[in-house]
Amino acid sequence: MALPGTSAEQKEDRRERLVQLCNPHIATMKEDVLYHFSLSTSTHDLPAMFGDVKFVCVGGSPSRMKAFIKYVATELGLDLPGGDCPNICVGTDRYAMFKVGPVLSVSHGMGIPSIAIMLHELLKLLHHARCSRVTAIRIGTSGGIGLEPGSVVITQQAVDACFQPEFEQVVLGKRVVRSTHLDARLVQELMQCSADLDEFPTVVGNTMCTLDFYEGQGRLDGALCCYTEQDKQEYLRAAHAAGVRNIEMESSVFAAMCSACGLPAAVVCVTLLDRLQGDQIRSPHEVLAEYQQRPQRLVGHFIKKSLAGA
Repeated sequence: MALPGTSAEQKEDRRERLVQLCNPHIATMKEDVLYHFSLSTSTHDLPAMFGDVKFVCVGGSPSRMKAFIKYVATELGLDLPGGDCPNICVGTDRYAMFKVGPVLSVSHGMGIPSIAIMLHELLKLLHHARCSRVTAIRIGTSGGIGLEPGSVVITQQAVDACFQPEFEQVVLGKRVVRSTHLDARLVQELMQCSADLDEFPTVVGNTMCTLDFYEGQGRLDGALCCYTEQDKQEYLRAAHAAGVRNIEMESSVFAAMCSACGLPAAVVCVTLLDRLQGDQIRSPHEVLAEYQQRPQRLVGHFIKKSLAGA
């Protein structure tokens, strides 16, 4: 018999909002070692450590994600013990993880393989911690197409290098294709937050996720190059015509894995240059540092606004 206030429908709704894994083998394991986080279900009380997490923000570098969590702490008025935020994954040098209140900030390194490994263990962590109603956001940098440097792109669709909204992986020798669906409501809410701030240009557009920084993105300045400037311009203009407004190397697998496990997800990246105008990033360090803070300010405002309305 269901108790008052805990109807079968309510229980089912809560289960639906828990982080679900697409792997039946996990339930049969006596211990799950999250090796690259230096955490384990047998040595750490994951529900006690992470059960209150509602926002997971991921980005490339440990220093950027530590700066982000400090910024969020200030925005939310939360104290950091000793004025600092310790790295939860101090037992490994692969990734860094920081937490303040309901916000988890995790570095993922560079490229699809690195973020994919991190996401497998992060999604399992959230599942083991019995987290519910979690929102995941990737914040980072990118190359723009037809945008002024410093513009922020909120991703509508993550697409591959052929402009298709899919993530392909070879599993046991077979081609597996997953959707790169992102949450449309989150896109709208983040765009509204940018309007609230009114601090920098922000657009909604497709993000092209490539396997490489150089040839994969049509650069002419790598160690290898077998195409011309005209070839590059034609490709980038075709991408722009397909709705692509920026290029990076993590969004497709991020979108695919979050969608498969039921997490509403978004990608918010600042553009460091317009790739139609060149390949190399030449802006002064202090300008780039300010650009990199823009996605952090936007997502920080979104978190603060979401918690105020909860």
